[in-house]
Amino acid sequence: MAEKTRQLIVETALRLFKERGFEATTMRAIAAEAGVSVGNAYYYFSSKEQLIQAYYERAQAAHEEACCEILATERSLAGRLKGVLREWVRVSEPYHEFAVKFFKHAAEPTNPLSPFSAESTPTRESAIGLYRQVVEGSRDRIDPGLRAELPELLWLLSMGVVLFWVHDTSPGCERTYRLIDRTVSLVDRLVGLSSLPGVRGVVKDFIEVVHELRT
Repeated sequence: MAEKTRQLIVETALRLFKERGFEATTMRAIAAEAGVSVGNAYYYFSSKEQLIQAYYERAQAAHEEACCEILATERSLAGRLKGVLREWVRVSEPYHEFAVKFFKHAAEPTNPLSPFSAESTPTRESAIGLYRQVVEGSRDRIDPGLRAELPELLWLLSMGVVLFWVHDTSPGCERTYRLIDRTVSLVDRLVGLSSLPGVRGVVKDFIEVVHELRT
């Protein structure tokens, strides 16, 4: 019963956020629409931001489930990465209109709703873990140093795809799918070059830059 109430509040909040906007939607309005008391709504979620974090968690779980077959059967890095990115677009399609209205909040670096914020750490780590599966299950030869960094780099790539998708007004987000296909092809070629002796020095320099950006 408690979980059903929690999910009802989340679904009601997402609908109202889409209809009225994040700022205009109050916790009181969410509680009224969900048919629960304001106190009950606050019992499950202390703020609207926590409701968005619940959406992040639910969306991540749906994405992971949708990728199970791809990760179990595909062995090339390109095939695994393309499949995971395309599945993200597919499972996120029902929230496209919501994302367009909401993205300005998530794009603010200091906003707790940013995917880079401390509050988003659990979902971010789960997402990076999914890309770690993409890399570890690949049969492709990858420079060992790059292999260790690749899951987070691929997650950052996915954030670029998200940004493009938010602004994509093409039918069925076909432009986003084309971007994924072309970008993955490029990434695959670059990763393939990473194991060549003449390129390893460049790869090492690149990894050092990544480490520098983290500090």
